[in-house]
Amino acid sequence: MPPRGLEPAGVALVDKPSGPSSFAVVAQIRRLTGARTGHAGTLDPFANGLLLLLSGRATKLAPWLVGLDKRYRTAIDLTCLTSTGDPEGEVVERHAAPGEDELAARLERLRGEIELPIPAASAVKIGGERAYKLARRGVEVEMPVRRSTVHALDVIAYTGENVTLDAHVGSGTYIRSLAIALGGHCATLRRTEVGPFSVDHAVTPEAFTAEHLLPEAEVLERVQAARAAGT
Repeated sequence: MPPRGLEPAGVALVDKPSGPSSFAVVAQIRRLTGARTGHAGTLDPFANGLLLLLSGRATKLAPWLVGLDKRYRTAIDLTCLTSTGDPEGEVVERHAAPGEDELAARLERLRGEIELPIPAASAVKIGGERAYKLARRGVEVEMPVRRSTVHALDVIAYTGENVTLDAHVGSGTYIRSLAIALGGHCATLRRTEVGPFSVDHAVTPEAFTAEHLLPEAEVLERVQAARAAGT
């Protein structure tokens, strides 16, 4: 018999709903399989979309998966800033939305290699404590700047007050930071791709079974092929 918790092994493509934390979804899958379960990157509770969950002995694949590029679809409210950069924070400023030409100029400045402050409501540690815990207590701190790669930032729809974007970004990029730089906040956020894996092939946590686990060899083959192709 394999050591306890190492089976079933594989990688699950899970379509996280808005509301629960990523860790709650991990715990839900762990209860279903009885195996040790990890993840290759979380989503904020308000966000939804693709989570890569690692089951059993496949948890050792985490170093291969955490640095993959991501793709998101986000609707940004350009009329106000919130304390968190998303709909869960308090409105801290209201203003007129930028016109179409100004929006295009702001988007252009956010493509390529950029540096943006990490959102205050993030899990980054400041002085040994998570930034979001400090933010909840009303403690203001100067957030560090992170260098990010934005491969593409394409407009899907624009209403004059809201813009929907398709964002293809390097690992570690905060979409909320992009929204703040545009003068607004993420009203919705959906992760559609992680490296070569798409949410189109994911299942909801409720529909998941061990049969949905991708074999380790297949996962590695797909990741290596994507890196060789530069995608």
